[in-house]
Amino acid sequence: MKQTEIVEIMHFDQEAYLAGGARFFETGKRMSALADRVADEGYDAVFLMGVGGTWDEFMQLEYLMNKFGDKDLEVYLIHAAEWNVLGHKRMTKKSVVLTASESGTTPEVLEACKRLKEQDIRVYAMTKPEGPIGKVVGAENCVEMAASHGASGCEGSYYLADCFGLRLLNRRGCFPKFDEFIAQTEHIWEHLIDIRKRFEPRAEEIARKYALAPYTMFIGSGALWGETILFSMCILEEMQWKRTRYITSADFFHGTLELVEPGVPVILFKGEDECRALDNRVEAFLRSGVTGDEDYVIVDTAEFGISGLDPEFRVIVSPWILSSIITDRLAAYYELVTKHNLDYRRYYHQFDY
Repeated sequence: MKQTEIVEIMHFDQEAYLAGGARFFETGKRMSALADRVADEGYDAVFLMGVGGTWDEFMQLEYLMNKFGDKDLEVYLIHAAEWNVLGHKRMTKKSVVLTASESGTTPEVLEACKRLKEQDIRVYAMTKPEGPIGKVVGAENCVEMAASHGASGCEGSYYLADCFGLRLLNRRGCFPKFDEFIAQTEHIWEHLIDIRKRFEPRAEEIARKYALAPYTMFIGSGALWGETILFSMCILEEMQWKRTRYITSADFFHGTLELVEPGVPVILFKGEDECRALDNRVEAFLRSGVTGDEDYVIVDTAEFGISGLDPEFRVIVSPWILSSIITDRLAAYYELVTKHNLDYRRYYHQFDY
């Protein structure tokens, strides 16, 4: 297997990835148990709180809980830094907050967690129990997510968050097939490796064509919107110092389309939810001849099959697929072409600001 790691997927440890996936399946049970505790205690609203990449990652769960939830369910995505200065009028002592910090030290999230505890508001965190945030929240309310951006990609974070949010829906009677979903995704990590292998040549092709472009547009919508921002901002802006513009398929036709011209790469991420109709409109515009065929890329998660997965669950795993092929594989080839190490920063975590 070591040989296939080198030949088939560049800079990717398949054994570590599968081991990480197995750990996430087990850890997901704990996330579901936390959701059961919340359901048993009762709640009036659910707040998903992040900052930067974690805020982006929670977007898919906000979308899914609103999609599958009943009309009385209140779900709010909040930015930790903004909540620290603005608060939220709907938040009460009956509310529940789910947050995340892989490092366990994110200052905005740490400050927010301290304030939440002072207000006796329940907060659960995907973070290191021994880290500063974990100590504030309490080990009994933490779930480790350290392997998510290493051995198991961002899709590990998605999986854990979904175990929490979809279980809450299940307890409300809104997502009756929760157990089937968990069973069908237990070994999804193997499928995501195969999907990586399939996309590998295309990842290299896209990077060699566009990684050195001075400016690139990224378009997404629905369940994929958070991942669209995450790749554009966290990977390309922060880790590659590339100038990007990320915009929803809905908003693309209200300003951004006027910047489409030969020489400006436009990359569209097509999803598998209701917003696909909006993606199709963007695709039709790009294919209409307004720019050359070499200036746009269409990446469609529907092209990547996962055997044994019910069609109704495709919308849930579509961000996992995009994370596998874009935030992992395409990022690796951008690094190869730009020769800019993904771990190198000018300012981030270099000094206090």
